Amino acid sequence: MLSVGAPTIMLAAGEASGDLHGAALCRGLKGLAPESRLVGMGGRGMAAAGMEVLVDVTASAVVGGSEALSRVPRLYRALGRLRAVLEGPPRPAALVLIDFPEFNLRLARAARRAGVPVVYFIPPQVWAWRGGRVRTIRRLVSLVLAVFPFEPPLYRAAGVPVAFVGHPLLDALADAPERDAARRELGLPRDARVLGLLPGSRREEIDRMLPVMREAVLRIGRARPDVRVVLAQAPTVEGGALARHLDGAPAVRTVAGHAHAVMRAADLLLLTSGTATLEAALLGTPMVVCYRVSRLTALMVGLLVRVPWMSLVNLTLGRAVVPELYQASATGERLAAEALRLLDTPGALAGQRGAFRELAGRLGEPGVGLRAARLVLAEARAAP
Repeated sequence: MLSVGAPTIMLAAGEASGDLHGAALCRGLKGLAPESRLVGMGGRGMAAAGMEVLVDVTASAVVGGSEALSRVPRLYRALGRLRAVLEGPPRPAALVLIDFPEFNLRLARAARRAGVPVVYFIPPQVWAWRGGRVRTIRRLVSLVLAVFPFEPPLYRAAGVPVAFVGHPLLDALADAPERDAARRELGLPRDARVLGLLPGSRREEIDRMLPVMREAVLRIGRARPDVRVVLAQAPTVEGGALARHLDGAPAVRTVAGHAHAVMRAADLLLLTSGTATLEAALLGTPMVVCYRVSRLTALMVGLLVRVPWMSLVNLTLGRAVVPELYQASATGERLAAEALRLLDTPGALAGQRGAFRELAGRLGEPGVGLRAARLVLAEARAAP
């Protein structure tokens, strides 16, 4: 039961990236309204930032449609727990949804029935696929907090209240080390040629992408034996899951808790498509992006997706800046060939870095968590 005396805001994040950005928002809310009570669904980051975690599903995130079936019972239990809080009494003053649309739009319906205003921070990518969701958002959401500059015109055209706050990675990367400091942190020589691996933060991503990266590393090692390879282990991934796929791979060093240092220290990154591509670009490190899903999920994506790229870098810039290898093209041979081409072509690496500077200028200014928090509090205080 929630305390009657304290204004309460519920937040809901279901993945590691949502927990990261939700933590910045929680810090902003606590900074502006220290008396507020934050409750909801999230992970360790949001808990450390002052939210009472009622449900945590971030460690069991999966990819795609068919892969998500095993997760359904747990998500239904989480939805029931959060619905009970929304129905009160007392009810939260506002609900903040953070990405995770399959779950969060269902939660928004419960909030709407309960008369709780809904703010969507990091809204569904209706510009990429399932554009019909914008009608659902117009019906259920009081305010969208857009993180990409091309989102506000789309939502305004659909009659959805929207404000551009900038991308929360601008806050998350504020403390990332510079290149020399990152290499010292990882114990890498200043003049070494470094290849970074980021195979993903979900078990299915690791199982599909790490064998591909392992094969690529073997091929790169034969062509460039001087290259040092460092793998960034996501906090949601157990070391055993990595070791199983790396058995026999040459000198791949795994580090946990230093993803930004790996990104900054590397000359080139091989990474699974997702938020990490945007992080790496904002840190200025060239990359090759790859991705694989199940055949069923790939079929669904092929039918629904309306954009020509999968990486957030290319999508935001509106052109092919970084190489993308998807499904059948995401092989160790192709990945190694793209990596070697870039390593042997300084102009290509410089071209990516130049585009990344352009990207950073489009995503707003730091202070995203605080800007978003002000708007959330305004919605909560305006609620009847």
